[in-house]
Amino acid sequence: MAEAAAGAARMQSGVAVKLQRAADTGPDDVLAADGYLFATPENLAAMSGLMKDFFDRCYYAALDRVNGRPYATMICAGSDGQNALRQVERIATGWRLKCVAPGLIVCTHAQTPDRILAHKEIGAQDLALCAELGAGLAAGLALGVF
Repeated sequence: MAEAAAGAARMQSGVAVKLQRAADTGPDDVLAADGYLFATPENLAAMSGLMKDFFDRCYYAALDRVNGRPYATMICAGSDGQNALRQVERIATGWRLKCVAPGLIVCTHAQTPDRILAHKEIGAQDLALCAELGAGLAAGLALGVF
């Protein structure tokens, strides 16, 4: 999902796209970015622990320093994804970021232990939605719309 979004965003001239794992991202990365596309799996009705760790490590260093920057969110969920989306939105509200697209939730319908633990293959239609979100965010940044 994140790779599809980043790939489409890279097609837009006038923007530099950096795709990073939450564990490898720190406050300096947050401060250096003009916009954000947060992507996380939903684990047990919440954003992933690694994404929560990212926000915990970066929140106060970026507070009042990223106000008004645009963001969007993608969630990969087994059945719902709404709570993980709400969690990201609440943190983004605290950072005073500007949501520029509705949250995208891709549902894998993984409901058994075997399916939950299995590698997920995201379908072409959902990957196209991810790409559209990445391209839209990049275009808005390049054009100065956000």
